[in-house]
Amino acid sequence: MATTVLCGGGGDVDGCDGERSLDLLPAALLETIMTKLDVGSLCSLASTCKTLKSCVTRVLTFTPNFHIFNVSLSMETVRPLLFPNQQLSSLKLDCGRLGNSAIDILVRPSLREISLHNCRDFSGDLISEIGRRCKDLRLLCLGSVAEKVGRSISRCAFEDLLNGCSHLEVLALMFDLSLYLRPGDGRIFGLVSDKLTHLELGHISSRMMTQLLTSTEISGQDSSRVTSTVLQNVQQLRLSVDCITDAVVKAISKSLTSLIDLDIRDAPLEDPRQLSDLTDFGLHEINQNGKLKHLSLIRSQEFHPTYFRRVSDQGMLFLADKCLGMESICLGGFCRVTDAGFKTILHSCASLSKFSIYHGPKLTDLVFHDILATTLSLSHVCLRRCHLLTDHAIQKLASSLKLENLDLRGCRNLRDGTLKAVSHLPKLKVLLLDGTDISDTGLSYLKEGLLDSLVSLSVRGCRNLTDKFMSTLFDGSSKLVLRELDLSNLPNLTDAAIFALAKSGAPITKLQLRECRLIGDASVMALASTRVYEDECPGSSLCLLDLYDCGGITQLSFKWLKKPFFPRLKWLGITGSVNRDIVDALARRRPHLQVSCRGEELGNDGEDDWDSADIHQHIEAQEDELEQWILGDEGDVEMEDAEDDSEEDASEED
Repeated sequence: MATTVLCGGGGDVDGCDGERSLDLLPAALLETIMTKLDVGSLCSLASTCKTLKSCVTRVLTFTPNFHIFNVSLSMETVRPLLFPNQQLSSLKLDCGRLGNSAIDILVRPSLREISLHNCRDFSGDLISEIGRRCKDLRLLCLGSVAEKVGRSISRCAFEDLLNGCSHLEVLALMFDLSLYLRPGDGRIFGLVSDKLTHLELGHISSRMMTQLLTSTEISGQDSSRVTSTVLQNVQQLRLSVDCITDAVVKAISKSLTSLIDLDIRDAPLEDPRQLSDLTDFGLHEINQNGKLKHLSLIRSQEFHPTYFRRVSDQGMLFLADKCLGMESICLGGFCRVTDAGFKTILHSCASLSKFSIYHGPKLTDLVFHDILATTLSLSHVCLRRCHLLTDHAIQKLASSLKLENLDLRGCRNLRDGTLKAVSHLPKLKVLLLDGTDISDTGLSYLKEGLLDSLVSLSVRGCRNLTDKFMSTLFDGSSKLVLRELDLSNLPNLTDAAIFALAKSGAPITKLQLRECRLIGDASVMALASTRVYEDECPGSSLCLLDLYDCGGITQLSFKWLKKPFFPRLKWLGITGSVNRDIVDALARRRPHLQVSCRGEELGNDGEDDWDSADIHQHIEAQEDELEQWILGDEGDVEMEDAEDDSEEDASEED
């Protein structure tokens, strides 16, 4: 919730008429109003004047929720914000700059919800202390615990957690459990609360998961909580395992009788053996209780090019027979399944609204040839790396006017006919076209109406594109709602395209230009000078800017990456070899800006295929005001020194 306080006149806000007016209001009244705001909005208020800052400081001592995900706060920042608050019930934080020394600040008995991301510098003590102190905890999400070298987690830490938090309803442990638990340790999950309805595990061996679900005897400190069926009330299960097998699928289907949502993926290091793989018979075991509404089975090629080679069209027939009431299906890596198998799914699941296929090498246009004969009302469709698809398939799909999300990345035979077909979809918000064979002419079709609804557009790697399509889309004649734009790896894109974007005033929040060799300093200057709204400072809308491996970026760009430019920027991708000293100085001067120099994808909390939105509630807070409040008006001395040193080095070389 964004909050704006207007003060009369100009100059120092501490002396404005607005503050003198606020002084006339009772502090209790102001604080009562502030209790309705989230932390980001409170920090926005605190940065405007002394009166509101004083009120915010008091409110933060009793506010029940503290949610900040997009900024990694230091110990010096967290301590004064959290320590006085004895009524905190919900804590959601990025812990990228925190470690074990922060446990006493973060973990307290009043908490009912804890969601901590990037806990790399924490050991198992964090898990253990949560179990010992937070007896009334309902939701727990921990990411990347003990990933830093030298940190570890003991089996006892998990026992402390599961024994102590006996009221857990949501548990998400987003790290590799197989590093800390032996295969026989899976039984400790029998200690978990019988109220648990959502379980998400970052990585666990299929053997341990099978053992966990088939155990009838549970060892632990609390013998009164021994049950014959482990996790019997779980409705949502999301797992990453070493290999999806018939055994693990069968164990899940038979043991979790309340399951509504099953999301499981693997990434084998080698081709699985026949007895340790998923087959047609494994698919036959899915949804034995008939309650499943959402299913995702994905084999990733992250480590090895392997697929579900033992699943055929017959397996899809088995699956379709058991999944008549399914609402969303996501299948990845089924290389032997043909049009007949996929078509059976589409024609059997009358309630299907989300349909995703990743790497379907045998999927062709025929799957969608008679889709009009079905009663389907698809809103989300993903057909990634389905190389045999052509424009004809998308023309058939476009008959579903309720489409909101269309992912066609890697479908290299799609051309301008696809864009002409989707340009008339009134509700389309996300269109991903990476690696397709579209041209400037095709993208011009989007001007016919789609730009009124489109929020995210990606044309990464569409090598036929030039500056022309940017001039057409951003000519100022349409009111754009576009927020995310990926123009990466376009060899013909130049600064002129970014000039058109900047001139249009489009409220872009995420702009990716990585590997555009013709993009240079002029683009950064244009973006820095952009005014999206008249009452906001230059470049105010950009939260993510990826310039990695842009050939024309020099140290000149860093002058425009300092404050006050790009005040909301949280992620920056840059080539570190441009000038390492300046990059390091920028990272230190703007500690809440995540600077990446190694080519990592920015702004993603994991695989885009692995969407945990049902468990994680990402709060879009105004962290730029928080940064302003914390850091004050420090100068850019450090960056200026680095720039001076760089200029001196350049002079010496000349």
